[in-house]
Amino acid sequence: MTLLPIEVTEVVEEPAVTLDAFLGQSNATAVRLESDEDARALLPHLERLRLVEISFPTFRDGRGYSSARILREAGYDGELRAQGDVLVDQIAFMRRCGFDSFAPEVPFEGKGFDFPYAYQRAADAAVPVWKLRHG
Repeated sequence: MTLLPIEVTEVVEEPAVTLDAFLGQSNATAVRLESDEDARALLPHLERLRLVEISFPTFRDGRGYSSARILREAGYDGELRAQGDVLVDQIAFMRRCGFDSFAPEVPFEGKGFDFPYAYQRAADAAVPVWKLRHG
């Protein structure tokens, strides 16, 4: 597995525990969310988290985007890692939802697509192109 940090100053190297294990311990600071788990279970624990790794079992499964946005909008500022079937052309969209590191099952060749404009509001601070055009 290749870890591709994008805008992370320090990549967290500790292993992520399952959500059930995390909720049952007091010392874990890294957790792994499966695509069918609710990110809102982590909201009371955001201050102790350093890493949330969100699983993408297939590139078609978009539930991880929602989990990332829920965590970022709730104030989570630690590392948010997309892991699994992550494709290079998804990177720009994942970044907009709050992901800042990526652990794809198949290594990428080169960098992700970088679109100069955003077309809708998201978890990041980008101003949508329509707002730039029409004020």
